[in-house]
Amino acid sequence: MTILPPLRSRPADSAELTNGTAAPNGVGGAEIAAHQVAYEIEGQALVEAVDFRARPGEFVGLIGPNGAGKTTLLRTLSKLVTPSAGKVSLDRQDLAHQSARQIAQQVALVPQTTVLDFGFTCLEVVLMGRNPHLKRFQVETQRDRALAHAAMQRTAIQPFATRLITELSGGERQRVVVARALAQEPRLLLLDEPTANLDVHHQLQLLGLVRDLVDQGLTAVGAIHDLTLAARYCDRLVLLHEGRVLAAGTVAAVLTPANLARAFGVRAVVERDKWLGTLRVTVLGVLGDGDWT
Repeated sequence: MTILPPLRSRPADSAELTNGTAAPNGVGGAEIAAHQVAYEIEGQALVEAVDFRARPGEFVGLIGPNGAGKTTLLRTLSKLVTPSAGKVSLDRQDLAHQSARQIAQQVALVPQTTVLDFGFTCLEVVLMGRNPHLKRFQVETQRDRALAHAAMQRTAIQPFATRLITELSGGERQRVVVARALAQEPRLLLLDEPTANLDVHHQLQLLGLVRDLVDQGLTAVGAIHDLTLAARYCDRLVLLHEGRVLAAGTVAAVLTPANLARAFGVRAVVERDKWLGTLRVTVLGVLGDGDWT
């Protein structure tokens, strides 16, 4: 089957979440790059010899099976973990030489799971995103609160402002965490399975919002489980398998039946969606040993 490159058209699913402003901090996105990055625990390599780059105004999707190294790579890009080998650079400056505060002023991470068991209101949680920009013991300013409310409006959680975070569902909490990241005014947004707890309505809204912010100059890197959603919203894809990059490039170059067979062990059809113009992946079944060859 011959697959043509997907049409790049910005989805309109996030219209009710955006307010027409520029990228979160108004100064454009940051370039993030990994150079031969490796990370291991107790002698077991989680990622190995990974080269990666995402530029301003680009949404790069990380795809791959469970345990492929997607979360580990995101954690190295945010300096939550230090690579065992190689280096990560932010705007061509070695991340190892930057403080946690300096990084947090530019990079926001939406983790796969967030423990929020204390009695904070949703507004208080979102305001935590302003901490990297505040001096020690400084209280939030009127601007900080305005940014927090704008982030809550963008993620459609404004009605939850005074509710305790412990009262919300998993999907609602996830949207609060995204709002906290937006309030951080990042130049680089890292997302680890951001739609995992969301219904289809909020999946489209969230990824549409990220797409809008990227179109305005932000840089985004996201580990996305749903291959069709990744094809719809991302500019480029990186397919990880057993800690290494199996394929990287355009959506059409990465989402091939051969690549999906090798990485996931499935037989899949990749075709253009006649309504959206982007690629759609349909998994037909599981392959037996050696069938992918």
